[in-house]
Amino acid sequence: MQLQDIYIYPIKSLGGIRLEESKLEERGLKFDRRWMLVDKEGMFLSQRTFPEMALLQVEVGEQGLLVFHKKDNVYRIQIPFLPQSEIFKSVQVWEDEVIGQIVGEKVSKWFSEILEMECDLVIMPESTKRKLSPKYAVNNESVGFADAMPYLLIGQAALDGLNSKLNKAVPMDRFRPNLVFSGGIPFEDDAWDKVQVGEAVFKITKPCARCVMTTVNQETAEKGKEPLKTLATFRTFDNKVMFGQNMLLLKGDKIKVGDELVPFSK
Repeated sequence: MQLQDIYIYPIKSLGGIRLEESKLEERGLKFDRRWMLVDKEGMFLSQRTFPEMALLQVEVGEQGLLVFHKKDNVYRIQIPFLPQSEIFKSVQVWEDEVIGQIVGEKVSKWFSEILEMECDLVIMPESTKRKLSPKYAVNNESVGFADAMPYLLIGQAALDGLNSKLNKAVPMDRFRPNLVFSGGIPFEDDAWDKVQVGEAVFKITKPCARCVMTTVNQETAEKGKEPLKTLATFRTFDNKVMFGQNMLLLKGDKIKVGDELVPFSK
């Protein structure tokens, strides 16, 4: 088995980026979900409610992020890595309430216009520590703005197995993984406790529960019923539909596509 793909999603719920290699950090891959769109009350925005967010693509440049509309890239904005405002606000990701820093008035205005609702883009400052639940943490780890855990792993064989049951195959981007591995058999990672990728070692914390976001076509922003409807028929445990494994980093500085992947069973 080996590492087939690496993905980051710098702005939560916007388009992802495939990388050949990445630096590893406690909170997740470098740049992964360090930014997030929030409404005026500070609640995070996602494709679950605003599927059109899928049409906003992100690129990472030397000075900052570029965001553009996939269907009409006349709509584009450069976002510097360093925030242009000194405004901090309380923001919410599921049950967690943490402090985010508003990136800048111009940036908030651009997103508000394109999404047709008032919102702000915030970055997670280094001073903010969004701690993992003690139930899963090993060394009191923190996570960025990801839903639950710093890393998400999925096997290509699992997606191939799912697609064999669908009338129309779906791509991996429906599941927004960080690491995709090739080889092995579908869902064998259910029995893993740790996994080594190159020189890095990750702890598998829990399976990833899936939601309606998997039904959003990432190229058109259209919503359907699949693949969640079919996935639920054979991957439902405790009333949750599971696909992929959440992980945290135990050791390592970087990973690259092609790294050998070695699992350790429970």
